[in-house]
Amino acid sequence: MSEKELYRQKMKARLDELMADIDKLKAKASGASADVKLKLTQHINDIEVKVDEGKAKLAELGNTKEERWESVKEGTESAWEALKHAVKDVSAKFK
Repeated sequence: MSEKELYRQKMKARLDELMADIDKLKAKASGASADVKLKLTQHINDIEVKVDEGKAKLAELGNTKEERWESVKEGTESAWEALKHAVKDVSAKFK
């Protein structure tokens, strides 16, 4: 298996983990008061935009030729970090 494919699988696994965290936030929102639910839902919607960006980067990575994938890796890392921080921030705000 190529280094690119191993990296893509690793990032996909990380994304899946964060999706589980997002599902927990959604469950928390469903049981929250109306005010908290509204705020949490807005944050979740913002996070889901970042999830879509992450998925797009993974797709781009998968479609990139083997010799050029390192250049796409930076964008993938950047999208991953933004998503990870967004989930952590929202989780911390609504403990």
